Amino acid sequence: MNKNAMEHIETASVDELRQLQVERLKKTLNHAYYNSTVYKQKFDEAGVHPDDFKHLEDLAKFPFTTKKDLRDNYPFGMFAVPQEQIVRVHASSGTTGQPTVVGYTQHDINIWSDVVARSLRAAGLSSKDTIQVSYGYGLFTGGLGAHYGVERLGATVIPMSGGQTDKQAQLIHDFKPTALMVTPSYCLNIIEALEKKFGSAKDCSIKTGVFGAEPWTNEMRKEIETRLGIDALDIYGLSEVMGPGVAMECLESKDGPTIWEDHFYPEIINPETGEVVQDGELGELVFTTITKEGMPVIRYRTRDLTRLLPGTSRTMRRMDKIVGRSDDMMIIRGVNVFPSQIEEQILQIPQLIANYQIHICKQGHLDSLHIRTEMRQDSSPQLATQLANQLKSQIKTMVGISVSVEVLNEGSLPRSEGKAQRVFDIRQSA
Repeated sequence: MNKNAMEHIETASVDELRQLQVERLKKTLNHAYYNSTVYKQKFDEAGVHPDDFKHLEDLAKFPFTTKKDLRDNYPFGMFAVPQEQIVRVHASSGTTGQPTVVGYTQHDINIWSDVVARSLRAAGLSSKDTIQVSYGYGLFTGGLGAHYGVERLGATVIPMSGGQTDKQAQLIHDFKPTALMVTPSYCLNIIEALEKKFGSAKDCSIKTGVFGAEPWTNEMRKEIETRLGIDALDIYGLSEVMGPGVAMECLESKDGPTIWEDHFYPEIINPETGEVVQDGELGELVFTTITKEGMPVIRYRTRDLTRLLPGTSRTMRRMDKIVGRSDDMMIIRGVNVFPSQIEEQILQIPQLIANYQIHICKQGHLDSLHIRTEMRQDSSPQLATQLANQLKSQIKTMVGISVSVEVLNEGSLPRSEGKAQRVFDIRQSA
């Protein structure tokens, strides 16, 4: 088969896809129950058995898996195959607690490489491309997940990893990659370095950017596309489910990532009640892996808030832009606020750049937000107060809360070399 051709299942009928999902789910539920002590106990406590699954709707009878399950069974308690069959281990950064560990068999690595290669094909890339991978390599799934996918596609990989921003820009100039895989926030830092070093980022060789590992707004997409002169596409994944390549935006439609449903079965639930909601309704994204051997996950609660939408470029359903996470929602004076809503308003103002911090503070007995952002170097210093007032007004109108705003000179705030930390809770330290 032509390595760059679309696979049959991507455009198969919905009935064919659903039948495949039922078969694979039956197999996965049995595999998890009979080979994982964690899942055997969870199913038994919930009073369900793999034989209770006959139709896709029956999945709702089975218990959820959460990050706590992975942490409670650290490091290898979630594995469903003997240790000698595990060929690779990855782990989350563990910045919010005990790291979550995932294990892969050779079969899992092959599937992962396939879905990332499929994702890159959906981005319009082929074996003729050269792709600079600027996700971090190591225990984080981004770098190696992307790397193996590029090689599976037959393209040339530049395994740059994260950091060394000046070198990133120099390699783009010297090696002339046609695509870049990186977090969107770090891409902006690379763009700044290209502009400083070579006068412009727009004239470089890159034509496609594949961005993931953190939520980003359509406003940030426009900013990246304008300054780099590329198509910016969204790749979605999470280490607990596989890594990058769970879903990918298609170049021809650019209307949200298509979920590779032949490997990852999606549901949307009400985060409060746990009940499954209809496609099109906003809720928390839940995934069940249906081809994973080493560490299958059943109904994993991602905490990402989005909607399932009908397929367009492919038969498989799409996910809408993630509006936030159920665990990063800030409740400020009774109003639900997500960092992405603040970012959206910052990027509506051309003189401001998408490097910002949100400080959650106390004002008397009430929680309040203080926004720190930067203005472009070519903005006049007198503008800072005017821009701060404009942003305050927009956030009040569009988000519904009053905030304080500080507009700094470009380069004042730290730059991330991977996932950006945007929210700082300083209520206790104040």
